[in-house]
Amino acid sequence: MKNLLFLHQNWTFRQKDQGEWLPATVPGVVHTDLLANRRIGDPFFGTNELELQWIEDQDWEYRTVFSLPADWLSRQHVELVFKGLDTYASVYLNDKPVLEANNMFREWRAEVGTLLNTDKNELRVLFRSPIREDLPKKQQLPYELPAGGDQDQKTSPFTRKAPYHFGWDWGPRFVTCGIWQPVYLEAWDAARIRQVQIVARGIQPEKATVKVRVEIEADSAGSARLSAGTAEGEVTTAREIRLAPGKQTHELMLEIANPRLWFPRGYGEQALYRFVIKLSDGAQLLDETAVRTGLRTLELRREQDEWGESFMFIVNGTPVYAKGANWIPADNFIPRVTRRRYRELLNSAVEANMNMLRVWGGGIYENDTFYELCDELGILVWQDFMFACAMYPGDPDFLDSVREEARYQIRRLRHHPSIAIWCGNNEIEQGWFDWGWAETLPESVWQDYKRLFYGLLPEVCAEEDPGRPYWPSSPSSLLREEPNSQRMGDTHYWGVWHFNKPFEDYLEQHPRFMTEFGFQSFPEKKTVAAYAPGDQWDINSPVMLLHQKHPRGNQLIHDTMRRYYPEPKDFESFLYLSQVQQAEGIKIGAEHLRRIRPRCMGSLYWQLNDCWPVASWSSIDCFGRWKALHYYARRFYSPVLVSLLLSEAEVRAYAISDLQKRLTARLELTLFALTGERLWRDVRKVEIPAFASQQVWRADVDALLQSTSLENAFLTAELRSGERSLSKNLLFFRPVKDLQLPVPHIGISVNAGENGATIHLETGVPAFAVQLQTERLEGRFSDNFFFLLPGEPVQVQFLPEGKWDPDQFVRELSLRSLADTFV
Repeated sequence: MKNLLFLHQNWTFRQKDQGEWLPATVPGVVHTDLLANRRIGDPFFGTNELELQWIEDQDWEYRTVFSLPADWLSRQHVELVFKGLDTYASVYLNDKPVLEANNMFREWRAEVGTLLNTDKNELRVLFRSPIREDLPKKQQLPYELPAGGDQDQKTSPFTRKAPYHFGWDWGPRFVTCGIWQPVYLEAWDAARIRQVQIVARGIQPEKATVKVRVEIEADSAGSARLSAGTAEGEVTTAREIRLAPGKQTHELMLEIANPRLWFPRGYGEQALYRFVIKLSDGAQLLDETAVRTGLRTLELRREQDEWGESFMFIVNGTPVYAKGANWIPADNFIPRVTRRRYRELLNSAVEANMNMLRVWGGGIYENDTFYELCDELGILVWQDFMFACAMYPGDPDFLDSVREEARYQIRRLRHHPSIAIWCGNNEIEQGWFDWGWAETLPESVWQDYKRLFYGLLPEVCAEEDPGRPYWPSSPSSLLREEPNSQRMGDTHYWGVWHFNKPFEDYLEQHPRFMTEFGFQSFPEKKTVAAYAPGDQWDINSPVMLLHQKHPRGNQLIHDTMRRYYPEPKDFESFLYLSQVQQAEGIKIGAEHLRRIRPRCMGSLYWQLNDCWPVASWSSIDCFGRWKALHYYARRFYSPVLVSLLLSEAEVRAYAISDLQKRLTARLELTLFALTGERLWRDVRKVEIPAFASQQVWRADVDALLQSTSLENAFLTAELRSGERSLSKNLLFFRPVKDLQLPVPHIGISVNAGENGATIHLETGVPAFAVQLQTERLEGRFSDNFFFLLPGEPVQVQFLPEGKWDPDQFVRELSLRSLADTFV
């Protein structure tokens, strides 16, 4: 039977050949080990990032000493396994070299049985500086390869390492090294199971046929019994097989009656099966493994239609409108991301009615925990390979490394029903055609690109996971039109941010699937205080500027603010207003993309999360605190949405439904004066088809506002089913800077108990973007950044996290609204 011995204890580290050996954590990275030993300050605080760049230029060594159980020396095979080494590493066991690593994204194995002792085995890993390792490769080229967010020597394209480690326009530069994934010894005799692939074919309501492909490695020829079945015992099968020395693949077929299918969230249950595979020799169990997966069909449907070519995901025969965001790594130092942190972020995505996340190609292939939770929660995953905003070498050694990387990652992840697509890279086609690369680089670089993303990667996908779609780049039109074509493929739209266009420009975009669009905001004051002392609370202070990685970020935020809002009165108001502005802008885009379904069948904004405390495009900051955008996303991604659109001389209301059945609802429209006076009201019955968007009301603006002016009115719309509110929305007819918002006096009462608090709010005049917050206590408000109308009180729940003091909550609770924000 296979046995594992994890080697995570007693590690020490030091700068190569220098100084004392210090305690180290494995899995971990050098920055966090230096921090734990107080050799450096918090990398995220103040301007410490600038003081820590020396780390990337050094070599670092790690070592541990371990003992073996006595019977391990008699095992036929013992392998040393590193699930991840970051990145250029030489590994020595008892002073003997056992392997050389050069790729962060691969597993590394070496047979070490003959080198082991029962007592005092020394394992040592020498990490070489990736900068010094790759500078010669860069210098050998007569041209410079574009290098994404690399903020220094542009060596990152030569390194199979997380691109964001070299810096990005939302993240710092911390070029880490270390044993970043588990390390263990694996012992086996006679034969072992190396890989299992579950392939569902012919899924019907009454039966699903499942092929179980098992890769076995045997030590010698012989016979064995291979069995497979569901853990629940619903079905099992077995057969005798012949083994030969080396690797071989055998197949078993299972038939599951009345299969329970896996669906994305909102479309059905997330049924998961656990398949158990056993390899036996008579009564002796040689090896056993289990694979959890879901049964479902998935198609990326690309068919000619009146707008060009569709781009939509069909799951179990049902078209899915993808609602979600882009995922980046949740920390610059990945081993710090716990299962709890993954769960909190992914639960937050689900709470915002998301059903898809894009794992962006400048980060990492995520931890197993991430995909397991996506399976459980029903979140589809658009999975990029780890290439972003750069051109890459095409030499045989580099391509061989990528081939092994892709094969390993596909085999690791292909059993997850949540993974919807493999995508070759992020924005490289767009860079070649739109960013001037084609004019400055030789044609051979483009040929290397095609060899990698139109040759090698689709070939490995076809070999290892033929049932799942592959897409070469995001955005892409398969080189048939411009990469950002709105007639086919997927689109990234950045005119509103990078080119400072108004939010209304989103209304001019008609993509088939939008994989990126976004706008920045600052985090809340509590988060800013975690990295900036009070004397730096100015957006142009050194600390605040270092935590704004886009070169024009503050200017773009402020310029847009002046377009729509009066000047905020102080620093904290600026932070708040930046969040409201971001939320309102992305709301315009996201609602438009849902209104134009089925022409567009996906809306993934940039970005869900952060890797450190920073001004960025995220809707959740690095501490898990929801920004205004995330509360807004829960509304604009709701299964049923009422959306208001002002179009020159008329205003329209749309009803959008992701439900699988026709819905009868009541549409309530109310025109208010800014003072709260109700000027007009209309209530009507509407029929909303399944999976549809349709206009349900329109009016001439002049006729609607005949008793008031554009500057003095706003319109609300609500869809209700019985006593339940399905969706509620609001429309101003003019930018906020043109309105005379009355300052509301919001009545607030709090009932705080053992498990949380209920806050009751009411107002005499309308209050917009009402934010509740606490000074120190952590927790989540059930709603926030909402509007409050006279005569319509609102109740909000507060669910605390960690230590809870009801009296402290009452003391700390504060609120603000839009009208409180300006000079």
